[in-house]
Amino acid sequence: MDAATMAEISKKLNEEEKRLEQDLADIGRRSGVGRISEPDFPSFGDKEDENAAEVALYGDNLSLEETLERELRDVKNAIKRIADGAYGICKYCKQEIALQRLLARPESSSCVTCKEKFSRG
Repeated sequence: MDAATMAEISKKLNEEEKRLEQDLADIGRRSGVGRISEPDFPSFGDKEDENAAEVALYGDNLSLEETLERELRDVKNAIKRIADGAYGICKYCKQEIALQRLLARPESSSCVTCKEKFSRG
């Protein structure tokens, strides 16, 4: 991979890291205990329907938080692989990951063949 492409991918990863951290901050607060963040419990009022809405939103935020944390972990791992000189190599078969895949999903750690194989089963 040429230096310009690597710089472009690195820039995308750094921007994505910032976006994900901001998204996590928007739904909660940093907890520092096991989880990256903890969603704030919303408060709409004391009526039954307001309590139900609070619980529903909190549940949605928990799911969103989990997804964002997983994405952030993948992005941070990709940034680390760049620093370690291991970026673009499939973690399973140790072959190069196709450039098209890395441009489409810079945090990819596996080639399409291995991803399909391990996703099926």
